[in-house]
Amino acid sequence: MKITDETIDHLSHLARLEFNGDQKERIKTDLTKIIDFVDQLSSVNTDGVEPLIFMTETENVLRDDVDVVTISQTEALKNAPVHDTDYFKIPTVLKK
Repeated sequence: MKITDETIDHLSHLARLEFNGDQKERIKTDLTKIIDFVDQLSSVNTDGVEPLIFMTETENVLRDDVDVVTISQTEALKNAPVHDTDYFKIPTVLKK
């Protein structure tokens, strides 16, 4: 695939980017290298190679979800500058 100035202009429009002359040439060079590399990968013989679904053989190793009280409601409200008996009080954010 040949990367042209029109291709760069189209991609920059889609990405909402602007490239000047020198930047456009560098982008064109980088895209050409990327496409050449992908073309090399497509020429590799993959007959008999199974698709990779997972990166490792291990399954999800998760810890048990144990409910632990780390701070009580009273302790949490103790450091609040303004609070009610059960809740933090904050200034009004949205007006009705």
